[in-house]
Amino acid sequence: MAKRVLVVEDNDLNRKLFCDVLKASGYEVEPVADGEQAIPGIRRFAPDLVIMDIQLPNVSGLDLIAEMRRDAAFAKTPVLAVTAYAGKGDEERIRDAGADNYLSKPVSIGPFMAAVKALVDA
Repeated sequence: MAKRVLVVEDNDLNRKLFCDVLKASGYEVEPVADGEQAIPGIRRFAPDLVIMDIQLPNVSGLDLIAEMRRDAAFAKTPVLAVTAYAGKGDEERIRDAGADNYLSKPVSIGPFMAAVKALVDA
């Protein structure tokens, strides 16, 4: 059975790219364009991995990761955080929020898929 990946990304091009690459690699993918849809999407889709943009409209990806970690049903679901705004201390803040791994944008396909496989196949 295909592993399930929820992609939380507000940028249309990035969301499409992530989803297309994941589907081509055999993953079942559910895209979410808004942070407010992320938690309902996680509950509905029950993903094996969440790819979480940090800079989202309406709610921060950091807040969503922290909310996931407080919910026993999703506390152990791996999270790959991605963000365009990687400054000093950001990786530590993102990992402290509960992300399992972190990539800065622009994301290259090779490192992206390596990070996905490391988290899903662990």
